[in-house]
Amino acid sequence: MPFRPKPVPSHCPASPSRRTLYLAAMTDPRNPDPRNPDQSLSQPRGRVLTINPGSTSTKFGIYTRNGAEIEQTISHGDEELARFKGRPMVARLDYRAALIAKALEEAGYTQTGPRATGQDTEPFVAIAGRGGFLPPLPCGTYLVDDSMVEELHLARGGEHASNLGALLALKFAQAAQVNAYIVDPVTVDEWQPCARVTGSPLVGRTCITHALNTKAVAKRFAAELGRPYQDLRLIVAHMGSGITVSAHQHGRTIDSNTIEEGPFGPDRTGGLPVRKLIKLCFSGIYNEKQLDRMVFGEGGLFAWLGTRDLREVERRIDSGDAEASLVFEAMVYQIAKEAGAMAAVLSGNVDAILLTGGMAHSHRVIACLRDRLAFIAPLRVYPGENELQALAEGVFRVLDGIEPAKRLREEEGVPAQAMATRGRLVIGLE
Repeated sequence: MPFRPKPVPSHCPASPSRRTLYLAAMTDPRNPDPRNPDQSLSQPRGRVLTINPGSTSTKFGIYTRNGAEIEQTISHGDEELARFKGRPMVARLDYRAALIAKALEEAGYTQTGPRATGQDTEPFVAIAGRGGFLPPLPCGTYLVDDSMVEELHLARGGEHASNLGALLALKFAQAAQVNAYIVDPVTVDEWQPCARVTGSPLVGRTCITHALNTKAVAKRFAAELGRPYQDLRLIVAHMGSGITVSAHQHGRTIDSNTIEEGPFGPDRTGGLPVRKLIKLCFSGIYNEKQLDRMVFGEGGLFAWLGTRDLREVERRIDSGDAEASLVFEAMVYQIAKEAGAMAAVLSGNVDAILLTGGMAHSHRVIACLRDRLAFIAPLRVYPGENELQALAEGVFRVLDGIEPAKRLREEEGVPAQAMATRGRLVIGLE
């Protein structure tokens, strides 16, 4: 039987009102009296389970409107993953779902919420998963429905662990009898038209970025500033295993580097000299899979220094390793250079530069970037990827009537250039 999500309002006003609370109450399937919103969502209640599947791990968290109750990471070893080699990503769905269910049980939760042993037994009111390789979409919180499930099973955009996010969310949502959502999938595409064009009509730019974290950090900064996100001009640098540096204007990400461009990172090459890469491709030394792995997975710090661990790189620098120092400097230099390019996209009018992702924990990285970028705008640091929290925040915005839930087929309307340049990718966007 096809999955039928619970009804959600097609539109909710942005400003708080009794109508806002009423519509928010109607979206909450556990609300005892949706006709009386003042007794439902006017007070913090309910929990959201969030799930973020990555290439070698599955992270999950449980959130209320007051913040995280728990956050856990389940690691998947090479031996565990080896049995899925050569199979589509959806083959791992039941395996990962079972691990999450076990971890929930060990933490004192069932698949519907906390065990009924204490005073606070508010159940899950929604489940959120990381968005995968869907068609290009505007940013927002999307209801997981039949069309999305079909798209992820077909994997026309490519095989990646993030494709499991919506499917895992749906699996747990059906058990809890609530709706499943995704928030700002990796294929969020808000680029301005001129950002898509390259020097060859045969090769276009494809927008695949760390939209979930970069959008969440930008909105968090706006809230701290007490200004609407739409009124700010921001540069956001997500620095993890992949690096995305993006320009934000009028509430949209109008340009960014892609997974095939920009700075190199812990295990990705970033942009490479094209003619030299062509010669390498036709050298007869490497096949396509080997080259793809060299670019996505065995490039960057790993190619130069044999480690993906930035802390190890910094330890080597402290012990006097000149090569580690040079490679580190080059990586940070390229991140700064990309941020400078985004400043040009914003015509030099930048309110702030926001640094986030795992590498933002490094004082050395932040100090080097501050030296190169402080002349553009003030810097603000948000360490970590914060994606579990971003998923919960997106769902609560829908449940509280701040923004409407979107649907995949209703929102597919990205300019034709984006669809024309969209290829099938098999990458690691951890």
